[in-house]
Amino acid sequence: MAQLMDKAKNFVSEKLSDVAKPEAHVSDVDFKRVSKDHIEYLAKVSVNNPYSASIPICEIKYSFKSASREVASGRIPDPGSLKGKGTTMLDVPVKVPYNVLMSLAKDIGADWDIDYTLDIGLVIDLPAIGNFTIPLSHTGEVKLPSISNMFSHQ
Repeated sequence: MAQLMDKAKNFVSEKLSDVAKPEAHVSDVDFKRVSKDHIEYLAKVSVNNPYSASIPICEIKYSFKSASREVASGRIPDPGSLKGKGTTMLDVPVKVPYNVLMSLAKDIGADWDIDYTLDIGLVIDLPAIGNFTIPLSHTGEVKLPSISNMFSHQ
């Protein structure tokens, strides 16, 4: 009986691996604005939906890491849907508290930038499969805002 169950699991796994799934990538991360207690960066995520029907997005989870530690995390519940047979651009605001940025001063150094890794989990509801998470990871560096940025983006 156990062998039959294993064969059934393998069969289902193989069939699901052949099913087309939405694909996503982070296209940009850039400075957005400064508030009284944090700096906000904006990640642009491009998601291609191969299905003709729109797909609901259950939530977007993110984790922003620098110097091998998490400096910001959050979730965006129910951010909308992916349009059918096309590409949807999603905005993921990442809010980094000032006190964390000051503790990263060693990494910032003379070039005034932060090396980061942004991990995003895009949780969608696929028909017949259920909730499915598209994992994304993006590394890069972002500049800290200058004094003029701080006053022009408030």
